[in-house]
Formats: sequence, structure tokens, C-alpha cells
Amino acid sequence: QVQLVEFGGGLVQAGGSLRLSCTASGRTFSTDVMGWFRQAPGKERDFVAAISGSGAFTNYANSVKGRFTISRDNTKNTVYLQMNSLKPEDTAVYYCTDYGSNVYNPSDVPTYWGQGTQVTVSS
Repeated sequence: QVQLVEFGGGLVQAGGSLRLSCTASGRTFSTDVMGWFRQAPGKERDFVAAISGSGAFTNYANSVKGRFTISRDNTKNTVYLQMNSLKPEDTAVYYCTDYGSNVYNPSDVPTYWGQGTQVTVSS
């Protein structure tokens, strides 16, 4: 079974930066599409970003374009989310995801989910 563990959540001031990391175990994911979702209190779990197996292709939610960067290091089975210019509305639990496939469509639902890490952005 694939296991995903997120690191790096915490409290940050608006305008600041935070880097999330996610390490996968149980299988290799060098060809799998990976991503990040987030869920704010009382809201739906929303897509944030996705990245192809090689890292050559990325996709972002409109709300984070230009501020967040997803990347990966396949030698470490790790995917990252660099979050800059953070806003209070970015406050959410962030989930690392593995789509379990090298094919990605915006409507796809990830196969594997981490437990989540809390990101809180103060005003």
C-alpha cells in the first residue's frame, strides 16, 4: 500500500512563505502524477496543484497561480509545495495525493491521500 506523509505545516504571517513536503513509501511513484489538495473549515476539499511524473508538467488552481510552486524529487520519493505570498484564505488542511497513474486530467480524483498538515495564515 502507498503511504503518504506530509511535513511542514504551521502558522505563518500573511505575505510569508511556507514549504510543504510529502514523502511516499510502499511503492515507487516516479511515473505517477502527484498533487496537493486543501480543505478549509466548513468548505469542500479543493484541488491545489498537480505535477507529472517527470516534473515537466504542472497544473495549478487559479487561486494559487503565481504564488505556489509544486515540485518533486523522485530519487527521494518526495513532492513539495512551495507557498509564497500567503493569504489568510490559504488557511486549510493540506493533503498530499498520489493519482496512481501517469495520466492526468483535471477531473481526476487521486487514488492515495496523506493524513494532511495544517497551514494557518494570520492576517
